[in-house]
Amino acid sequence: MLGNFTYCNPTKVYFGKDALSGLDEELPKYGKNVLLVYGGGSIKRNGIYDAVLEKLKKHGKVVTEDAKVMPNPTSEKLKEGCARARAAQADLILAVGGGSVIDYAKGVSVSAYCKEDPWTKYYLQMQDPSDGIIPVGAVLTMVGTGSEMNGGSVITNHEQKLKIGHVFGEEVFPKFAILNPEYTYTLPKYQMVAGFYDIMCHIHEQYFSGTDDNTSDYVMEGLMRSLIHSSKIAIDDPKNYEARSNIMWTATWALNTFVAMGKSTDWEVHMIGQAVGAYTDATHGMTLSAVTLAYFRHILPYGMQKFVRYAVNVWGVGAEGKTDEQVALEGLAALEAWMRSLSLVMDLKTLGVTQEMLPGIVEATFIMQGGYKVLTKEDVMEILQESMESKE
Repeated sequence: MLGNFTYCNPTKVYFGKDALSGLDEELPKYGKNVLLVYGGGSIKRNGIYDAVLEKLKKHGKVVTEDAKVMPNPTSEKLKEGCARARAAQADLILAVGGGSVIDYAKGVSVSAYCKEDPWTKYYLQMQDPSDGIIPVGAVLTMVGTGSEMNGGSVITNHEQKLKIGHVFGEEVFPKFAILNPEYTYTLPKYQMVAGFYDIMCHIHEQYFSGTDDNTSDYVMEGLMRSLIHSSKIAIDDPKNYEARSNIMWTATWALNTFVAMGKSTDWEVHMIGQAVGAYTDATHGMTLSAVTLAYFRHILPYGMQKFVRYAVNVWGVGAEGKTDEQVALEGLAALEAWMRSLSLVMDLKTLGVTQEMLPGIVEATFIMQGGYKVLTKEDVMEILQESMESKE
C-alpha cells in the first residue's frame, strides 16, 4: 500500500541532440549576470564550452567563470564559489558538467548569501535555506547522479574527513536541465561505467525497502532492465546514441524523486561509500560498487522476498525447484557478473583503503533507518572487512 506523499518536480528538461537550444528559451528569464560553473576543462576540448558561451553572449549575459570544480567538491571550494557568486552578483548559476559540478552549483546557490557557516548549517545540521537562493540551470555532460533533476548536493570536508549530502527542497532543484546524450560520448570509460553503477545503486537504494505491492517497484524493475541492456551496448559502442540516450534518461528518473514516492528507501550503501570517499577521494560510483555485494549479503536474510523478486524480475533467474535463498543468491551472482563485465571496482583495497582507515570510515558512516536491517557500527565494520578481503 502506498503511503501518503506530495510529489512535485519543478525542473524543466530539454532532451536530445538539439537540447542546447533550450537556453534560448531559458536565459531571457534571468538577469544579466551568470556564474558559469564547470570542472577540469574537458568541455573546452570537446566544444561544449564554446557552444554554451555562444548562447550566453547571444543573450547579452555578463559571464563570470568558476572552473576547476573537482570530482568530489570540497567545503573549501564551496567558499570560493560563494565569493565569486557574490562578487558577480549572479542572477543565475549555469552548471556545465556532471553530478559533482551540479551538486556544487546547488551548494553555492544556497550558501552564497547564507548568514551562517554553510557547512555547519546545511551539511552538519541539515537545516533548510533561510536566505537568498540563486537559481541554477544545468547542462549535463556525465550521467549517473541524477543531480540535474533533484535537490541533492554532496560536499566533502577533508579536514573533518566527512562527505555529506543534503537533499534540499524543490526551491533548490535546477530550474532547467539540458540533456544531450552526445555530450557524454567523450567521457573516459572509467568515469562512464562508474556513472552506470551510480544509476543502478540509486535504484537499488529505493527498491530494497518496504514489503508492500508498490507501483514504484515495478517502475524500478523496468529501469534496471533498461540500464543493464543499454550498458552492454554502450561498453562496446560508446557512441551508440540509442543506448546512451536511454542510459541518460534512466539516470534522471532513477533519482528525480519520482520512484521514491511511497517508499521508505535505504541509502546505506551510499552512506558507506561516501565515508570511503571522504578518506580516499575515490570516484563515487566505484566506492558504491566496492561495498554493494558485501552489504547485500549482510541484509539478504532480512529482505529475502525482495531479493527473490529482484532475481526473477530483473535478472531472469528461474525459481522453479529452488529455495528462496538459492534464487536470491543467483540474483546477486548475476549482478556481480554484470558489474565485472563493466570492469567496476569490486573491493576497497583497489580504492586505496587501508586497515588503519577502517575505524574512521565506520565513524564517518551515517546509519539510516529505511532499509531491511538497521546497521550497527559493528555491522559496518564487517561489511568493510568483507570488501577488503574481496578479490578483483
